[in-house]
Amino acid sequence: MKLIVGNKNYSSWSLRGWLAAKQSGLSFEEITVPMFGDEWQSLQQDDGGTQPSSGKVPILWDGETVVWDSIAILEYLADKVGRDRFWPKDDTARGMARSMVAEMHSSYQALRRECPMNMRKRVEGLEPSAECRHDIVRILGLWAEARARFGAGGPFLFGTFGAADVFYAPVVSRFTTYQIPVPGFAAAYMQAVWEHEWMQGWIKSAEDEEWVIEQYETVG
Repeated sequence: MKLIVGNKNYSSWSLRGWLAAKQSGLSFEEITVPMFGDEWQSLQQDDGGTQPSSGKVPILWDGETVVWDSIAILEYLADKVGRDRFWPKDDTARGMARSMVAEMHSSYQALRRECPMNMRKRVEGLEPSAECRHDIVRILGLWAEARARFGAGGPFLFGTFGAADVFYAPVVSRFTTYQIPVPGFAAAYMQAVWEHEWMQGWIKSAEDEEWVIEQYETVG
């Protein structure tokens, strides 16, 4: 398998696709395409008819199969290796995990806009808009409910690391970058995600990248 990702410092969707690939346990080749560079433009202009002409990342190649969009990649991999590797076994927990992942995939536009992912940066004194604060409160409420109801088996949202943690990992990065105040349970969860072996590997690669995208550096 091959997984195309964008810049590790900035690309939140790439992080989700990459973590999903790691969670699958399957071997894959990683290909990084710097966002907004020549390779990025080429990807947008010529996708070989394998995906909508968006040139977006991540993209997974598995033989003749091409899967784009991080949630589709996660579900494709779950079909290959067994869904229990990604989702809670309990029906009620799995229902909530799926809902949280779907909401993350489709929502929180103010948080995305005002706090773009930038793993190398630390911003002080951010004053989020009311809309962004609403997103933050909503996320913290979901984290609290998941941890309280289903988190007894470990430090992650549903105990063990899974799909929900894959999808909220970039939020952990955003909260860290913009120094968003969070309650103790959330700080402990964020620490568990940040210190996860795979996350540490991604962070190290992000720190080593030479690319700088100014539009993401001037926020905050």
